[in-house]
Amino acid sequence: MSRKHEAQRGGRWAETLAAWRLRLAGYRVVARNFRSPVGEIDLVVRRGRVLAFVEVKRRGLLADAAEAIRPAQQARIRNAASAFLARHPELATLDLRFDAVLVPPGRLPQHLPDAWRDSGLWTR
Repeated sequence: MSRKHEAQRGGRWAETLAAWRLRLAGYRVVARNFRSPVGEIDLVVRRGRVLAFVEVKRRGLLADAAEAIRPAQQARIRNAASAFLARHPELATLDLRFDAVLVPPGRLPQHLPDAWRDSGLWTR
């Protein structure tokens, strides 16, 4: 198995664990692996009036996973979130946020609600 294929398989497994973790916390998965020309979102989840765009990171250490969500990637996720809301305008009135789920090997996934803020997209 190639290194790339192995990484993709590990990423899919991490997303499955993250979805499981969020479901246990009362979230409903609205979309998985949403792709648009401007970016992608691993998970879109909803709980009550909150709609969260979730980035899943699988790394050996939690700190490495958290640091892997850099400003350029945040911008791509923000752009993909705008594309998602354009396709699903009925969800745009919810409280929107960006979350992360960090998945270290051999440990339970850690959910970070409101992992970063966007200064311009969600002005209401």
